Amino acid sequence: MVQIPENRRYFRIGEASRIVGVKPYVLRYWESEFPQLKPQRADSKQRTYQKKDLETLLEIKSLLYEERMTIEGARQRLKREKAEDLTAGLPFLKDIKGELHRILEILR
Repeated sequence: MVQIPENRRYFRIGEASRIVGVKPYVLRYWESEFPQLKPQRADSKQRTYQKKDLETLLEIKSLLYEERMTIEGARQRLKREKAEDLTAGLPFLKDIKGELHRILEILR
């Protein structure tokens, strides 16, 4: 298991590549292939990755290198997982919406 340093908020591409275990050019290539990767740019125009970016990079690496998926397959898996994460909260949100409607009825 790769440990992402907790005491840092931002990582330059060299640091990110060491943590993830791939060369910087691989990170730049993945950035062009995966819309989920949008590292910010520092004033010096250098990429700065946040912890969530490193987690995404580690997931991409696992999909490509361990599960032996294609770029397209990994892209689809990440897209599907993001959609599942978004819909996981829907029942909870529906409950809240119902409660808010009941409160509105009481207030009227």
